[in-house]
Amino acid sequence: MAERREAGSGEPALIWERPEPPSRPTPSPLSRERIVQAAIGLADTDGLESVSLRKVAAALDAGPMRLYRYLSTKEELLDLMVDAVYGEIPAPEPADGDWRGTLRSLAHHTRRAALRHEWFADLLAGRPHLGPHALAHTEASFAALHGAPGFDDIDTVLPIVDAVNAYLVGAIRKEISVLRAERVTGMDEEQWQRAAAPYLSRVLATGRYPTLSKVVQDAAHPDAETTFDAGLDYLLDGIAARIAR
Repeated sequence: MAERREAGSGEPALIWERPEPPSRPTPSPLSRERIVQAAIGLADTDGLESVSLRKVAAALDAGPMRLYRYLSTKEELLDLMVDAVYGEIPAPEPADGDWRGTLRSLAHHTRRAALRHEWFADLLAGRPHLGPHALAHTEASFAALHGAPGFDDIDTVLPIVDAVNAYLVGAIRKEISVLRAERVTGMDEEQWQRAAAPYLSRVLATGRYPTLSKVVQDAAHPDAETTFDAGLDYLLDGIAARIAR
């Protein structure tokens, strides 16, 4: 279906600028919110591969062509879904100079949203999200830093936010990959470790991997949330030390 364009303009109108069409009295009334929530329900249950306009329409007991009154492509539907999840992330309290506390709050709430909607992790990276909730989330990250002591230069703020986001995306994707592997294999982390233990013991006994052996045998191996928090702390500590130089 062709992209919709603003009147008098050659530029395509993004979904965020197109008004929602008026509702019609039908046995199965539609709205963008209902469409998005139905799509999120499908993705939460069976992953992003289960989301199509046809399947969303079936979940709403509507014909697929009716959905095109509200959006033009599956990509627009995914954009709307992502923004809906960003809308679940609470806005942080005013920073008052506590940039670490604000970035920490945003990171932890983003992680929790991704654990509720695992498909969200697959769409976190890439080009910036431009929906209103996503923009508010991005604004909160920048605002937490800009103007705080040591962060007067916006060219200092941008790479720091990028670094925090890179950690966030990587850590969330790793955690969700482990959860998916557990479902696919039918083995949780402890069961997988027991199954791999004989092989790993033989390999480490060769002495070729002494540091790895120490990690396997002596490291604490905390749970996922503790690991996430520790990594975030190391990153924020490093940022603070760099700014203080």
